[in-house]
Amino acid sequence: QVQLVESGGGLVPPGGSLRLSCHASGRPLNTYSMGWFRQAPGSEREFVAAIKRGGSSTYYADSVKGRFTMFRDSAKTTVYLQMNNLKTEDTAVYFCAADQFLITSSLSLPSQYDFWGQGTQVTVSS
Repeated sequence: QVQLVESGGGLVPPGGSLRLSCHASGRPLNTYSMGWFRQAPGSEREFVAAIKRGGSSTYYADSVKGRFTMFRDSAKTTVYLQMNNLKTEDTAVYFCAADQFLITSSLSLPSQYDFWGQGTQVTVSS
C-alpha cells in the first residue's frame, strides 16, 4: 500500500509556472510506476505524464511536451510535476497515481492505476 498526497496547486496567470508535488508514504516510490493526470469540469480524467517503475524514462501527453517535466527526488519519496508556460487550458484538478505492475503501453490509462491522491487544483487565469 502507498498513500499519496499532492500539493502545490494554485492560481497563476497564463505563461506562469507551478511545481506540483506528490508525497508518498508506505513504500519507496521507485517500486511504483507513477503518473500525473488531470480532470477539468465536465471532462474525463486525462493523462499528463508518467515515470515507469525502476526507470528514469518519462512519458508526456502531446499537449504538455516541452512545457511540463516530471521527476523524482533522490530520496524516492516524492515525485514532482514542473509546469512552465501554463495555458488557460491547463486549468484542472491534478492527481498523482501509482501502480506496481504497469507495462509501458498502460502508463497513460487512468483505469490501470491502483492508488490515487486527493488532487490539487490548478487554475490558469488572468
